[in-house]
Amino acid sequence: MNIIETRRLTKRFGNMTANDGIDFAVKQGEIHAIIGENGAGKSTLMNMLYGLLQPDEGEIYIRGQKTRITSPKVAIQLGIGMVHQHFKLVPSLTIAENILLSSEPIKSGFIDKKKSLEIVERLIREFGFVMNPKDRIRDVSVGVQQRVEILKMLYRDVDILILDEPTAVLTPQEVDELLVSLRHLKNKGKTIIIITHKLGEVKRCSDTVTVIRHGKVVNTVKTSDVEEKDLANMMVGRDVLLRVEKQERRPGNVIYEVKGLSTKDNRGVKVVDNVSFHVREGEIVGFAGVEGNGQSELMKILSGLWRATEGSVTFMGRDITNAMPRKLRELGIGIVPEDRYEHGSCKTMTIAENLIAGYHYRKPFTRWGFLRSKEITAHAERLKNRFDVRAATLQQHVGSLSGGNAQKVIIARELSMNPKVLIVSQPTRGVDIGSIEFIHQQIIKSRDEGKAVILISSELSEIMNLSDRILVMYKGSVIGEFPAKDVTQEKLGYLMAGIP
Repeated sequence: MNIIETRRLTKRFGNMTANDGIDFAVKQGEIHAIIGENGAGKSTLMNMLYGLLQPDEGEIYIRGQKTRITSPKVAIQLGIGMVHQHFKLVPSLTIAENILLSSEPIKSGFIDKKKSLEIVERLIREFGFVMNPKDRIRDVSVGVQQRVEILKMLYRDVDILILDEPTAVLTPQEVDELLVSLRHLKNKGKTIIIITHKLGEVKRCSDTVTVIRHGKVVNTVKTSDVEEKDLANMMVGRDVLLRVEKQERRPGNVIYEVKGLSTKDNRGVKVVDNVSFHVREGEIVGFAGVEGNGQSELMKILSGLWRATEGSVTFMGRDITNAMPRKLRELGIGIVPEDRYEHGSCKTMTIAENLIAGYHYRKPFTRWGFLRSKEITAHAERLKNRFDVRAATLQQHVGSLSGGNAQKVIIARELSMNPKVLIVSQPTRGVDIGSIEFIHQQIIKSRDEGKAVILISSELSEIMNLSDRILVMYKGSVIGEFPAKDVTQEKLGYLMAGIP
């Protein structure tokens, strides 16, 4: 029996059709994965099933009944819950308080705390989770927070759980635990829809896979009938290299060195604590760690967006501690920031303008203080072709591009200036599988050309595939360093969780 079914479901945003006549069905009691490139329409479809968006055309059936889902409240009443990629928890409240928030048991006009605790303890036992309901959210791991979000929905008696990129910020061990939990929920009769781009996890946990491309369903298949490479081909429409191919290299001289680097946030708490490392020419040094352990702050220091309170940064023997971004670029340091729109590009500027941003004052783009549109356009055309930026025109705003193409614009700009050091943070976050393959190739090419590369990523597979050496960050400090070829995913996962 289909617990959910959509017929000819269509959603438009202006001239763009995000979902185009989608026919989609989920059987009761299965784990159903939805995959597709960035911008394919996966989240739009799920947001209509959860009542966050309304379809322009088509019909939704829940348990065989035609239904209008006008809001998340209506969705929950119909037994549909959604766990978003960015958790919606209150850090200062306990696990129990977060799970019951706005639905607490009341006694004599007050929240019955004793009964609240009993309810949550029973819920934790029933679904086989391991956590202390008295712990505050700010004190527990990301993996526990993920399970709290799931329990929030289960407390509201949902039968259908929609999970949006549920493993994006988990350690390998937490991923394993989550997948076990999902199978346990399935055995309890729950139906689970999971949106993900991690094909290995699709194979490990799902019964059925639906592939969406350009707003349309390409195929729905039994997971056991296909391999990862088949799914990748369906997503992109061509064969995709899933593993990075790189040759063994002998790194050159140390070109970039960090000693005892520390900084504090606005609360006076050390978020980068005594970090030291070096990078050689022709080497990729990767930083692994669960998000929130100082990688973002380290990136901001290295790229001139945040001041270090202690320590030093040296480039080719020259002290560049706390140098501004413009100075760093002038010295030959390319910067690909963590947030492609906040720090890496301007959404309301054209592709051509973004391709010279930060370098716009240099020749040949400027002469006698004036920008030279002919040279800027010619430069942009070359980079558009070389880096496969897919756009109708160079005058398109970067904000109108897919995440993958916006990222290609930033990488094209930085690499076109032939830096000696490339600092890259989260290079493929929110990027489709075809663009991931291309971006990885460009990073490896930079290393093979003799550039020193510093790579920060929350994607452990990315760190392991690209890096020559791996450093692990936990609570602002480096707690381990290994040659990439000598370390296992399991060992890194334990270190990322702070377990030596």
